[in-house]
Amino acid sequence: MTPDTGRRLRRFAERLRRDHSEAGGPVHSDRDAAGGHVVPIREARPRARVTVVGEVRTMSLRPRADVPALDVELWDGADALHLVWLGRRSIPGIAPGIHLRATGRVTLQRRTVTIFNPAYEVIGRVGETLG
Repeated sequence: MTPDTGRRLRRFAERLRRDHSEAGGPVHSDRDAAGGHVVPIREARPRARVTVVGEVRTMSLRPRADVPALDVELWDGADALHLVWLGRRSIPGIAPGIHLRATGRVTLQRRTVTIFNPAYEVIGRVGETLG
């Protein structure tokens, strides 16, 4: 992990603690690493391509017609959405408590905001000290 990544992670963790305890509002960064706009999950609309940031709360494996689907619930401090990777049973580095940045097209799947096969970046864990 680069020093710049460590600084971003520490700022994100600080913002998560501050926003959650003081305002109770959504936790998100205004820009992702590439300079693109990060959207609070509550503002993610169907058919829009978005980048969201949040913490993995739950993971489950759902078989769908002989094809596995890894379903991850991502929470940004105010709302949650599901990230679904078709054909995957696991993804190294993704586990509950990990913070992710994910980009993809939003859809509603059984009234649940979902992004299928998103591009993602593992940011780390809140409170993790980097060397």
